[in-house]
Amino acid sequence: MLRIVFTSEDLARLKVRTTPDPLWDLVLSIHMLRGQPGDLLFRDWRRRTAAALRVGLGPGGRLLSDLIPTMGYFPDFLNPAAAEHGLAHGLETIRSTPIKRLRSDLGRMRLPTRTVSDARLLHSGDPVTLGVLTKTMQAYYDMAIVPYLPVLNTATDRDRRIRGEAILGGGVRTLLESLQPLMAYSDGELRIPNHPHQVIHLEGRGLTLVPSYFCVRHPITLFDAELPPVLIYPCTREQGPLLLPNTVPHRNLAALIGSTRAAILATVGSGTGTMDLARRLGISPANASEHLSVLRDSGLITSHRVGARVVHEIAGLGVALLEGPR
Repeated sequence: MLRIVFTSEDLARLKVRTTPDPLWDLVLSIHMLRGQPGDLLFRDWRRRTAAALRVGLGPGGRLLSDLIPTMGYFPDFLNPAAAEHGLAHGLETIRSTPIKRLRSDLGRMRLPTRTVSDARLLHSGDPVTLGVLTKTMQAYYDMAIVPYLPVLNTATDRDRRIRGEAILGGGVRTLLESLQPLMAYSDGELRIPNHPHQVIHLEGRGLTLVPSYFCVRHPITLFDAELPPVLIYPCTREQGPLLLPNTVPHRNLAALIGSTRAAILATVGSGTGTMDLARRLGISPANASEHLSVLRDSGLITSHRVGARVVHEIAGLGVALLEGPR
């Protein structure tokens, strides 16, 4: 059982992420590629993603796979808190991981023989190996996650509304109680059954709750209790499961304008800011701005200033492209 011990200050600092975490989704989706409980929900996604991955992830594909075993521990350094600000920030933090952290995390693993040489290089903080790893993670994210971001964002938005209604209706305690039966809160402790034994004393640091579409078994956290406290839990499915492939932008559109621009077009909605889009899509603000400029110049979106923010809306031509041929 996982026990998370709160103080009154921790309750005041509890927060729920409003966007999917790109690196947690990346790691947990690799688990789902191998077939986990809940596999029926991901069957079509797994088939399509596996087909996309057959073109190869390059030399880092084997290393990435071995660092994330189906069961048990995977390195904490793969999920830095900086990913809250987007995938680019998270990958940069991974490339800058201190050697002490690399050695500590990798020392808890028994990697397959085929990865021993790469692991030794990681263990020493070799920048080339870290660069290959993060480049592979970016490529995997583009193929396995980006085409499905509209669904992930919809699920996260729905979960956020449920948690928001809970806290408005009864405060933090009611919010924590709304997470039952995944976890139970009482006497200043949040208890998560079916989790390996672990006790985390928050000691005034607060806790960040992160809903994830790819988390299906039970909530999980980082191994090192000294890292910023975070708890990843399954998105609510009270309104029935969302089958990922059914709501992916038309595949011909992604082939026409690229998967990232297709995802932006499906995500922009009405009145979305550049920073919001960048966080949702796990890309840098500069990259988001570049893609938005292309879409705007093509007449697919419009942009205007609201106070200090520039917000974007999908145009009629963009809607027609998303809908595809009737």
